[in-house]
Amino acid sequence: MNLNQITIPSVDLNKSIPFYEKLGLKLIVSSLPNYARFECPVGDSSFSIHKTDRLPRGEGILVYFECEDLDERVDDLATKGVKFDEMPSDKSWLWREARLRDLDGNRLVLFFAGKNRLDPPWRIDS
Repeated sequence: MNLNQITIPSVDLNKSIPFYEKLGLKLIVSSLPNYARFECPVGDSSFSIHKTDRLPRGEGILVYFECEDLDERVDDLATKGVKFDEMPSDKSWLWREARLRDLDGNRLVLFFAGKNRLDPPWRIDS
C-alpha cells in the first residue's frame, strides 16, 4: 500500500492555492471553487484542498512535509512572509521540525528525519 494523497478543508481556495504554491507544491488540478490538487516536489504523493463552508473544530490533523533542506527552506519562506509557530528545532523523536498553520488554521509540520523517519532506534522489528 502507498499513500496517494491527503485532502484538507479550506474556506477559500483562491487564497489557499498561492499559499501552498509558496511552500513548493505544484498545482496540477484546479476545479475552483471546490477543489485543488498539488503534486509534491519529491516522491509520488499529492496533496489536495477542498472547499468547505465551516472548518472542523478542535486540533484536527497534522500534515507533515519532509524537506532535506529544512532550515534553508524555512528561512526562505519566512522572508516571503510565511509565519511559523515554531522555528526548526530538534525533537526527542530524532526529527527536526518547524511548525506553522495554513490560512485556514490547518496545522503543518515541515521536517527532516533522515533514516529516523522509517528506521528510528526504537523501531519494532517483526
